[in-house]
Amino acid sequence: MTLSKRCMTVLTGWLLSVSIQAAPIDMAGIRLADPIDLSGAKLQLNGAGIRYKAVFKVYVAALYLDKKAATPEEVYATSGPKRISITLLREIDSNELGKSFTKAFEENAPRTEMSRLIPGLIKMGQVFSALKTMPAGENFTIDWVPGTGTVISVKGKPQGEPIKEAEFFNAMMRIWLGTKPADWKLKDELLGKAS
Repeated sequence: MTLSKRCMTVLTGWLLSVSIQAAPIDMAGIRLADPIDLSGAKLQLNGAGIRYKAVFKVYVAALYLDKKAATPEEVYATSGPKRISITLLREIDSNELGKSFTKAFEENAPRTEMSRLIPGLIKMGQVFSALKTMPAGENFTIDWVPGTGTVISVKGKPQGEPIKEAEFFNAMMRIWLGTKPADWKLKDELLGKAS
């Protein structure tokens, strides 16, 4: 094979791998973009999965980071922007969703941090209680934006003021990645482990 043919083969393989990586992923009928832009940073899909409650599909969760992370500690240590995206697969009472997040939050947050986290937890509760119900297909995101804080958005619109405490975002991530996650299989999927 000539040098130019080898170069073309390598270039073609590289272009195919880039186009495959950049293709949106479909999960339970929900399209997940990869990569995404958040506050001027390009984030890649670290992992995604479906949250089940008993046999029912509840939502699709997707974790976006600036570099791949295979452990919860690596996710927490990432200093750049981060996002968890939740798209509902069934209608949910927002108040019940907020209560389940609060319970999982409390079960996984370090006791030493709880007093600093309570104001953020109250703000998060207010966001969900104001929404009443969230229909199937509804999307909300929880973003960590350095210098701004944790931003909770519904339909792409920020809800309330950002929560400034850096510990709050990691405490939110522990809902899915902590020692008592909402769903063990989903935890592995968010960390990029094949199911």
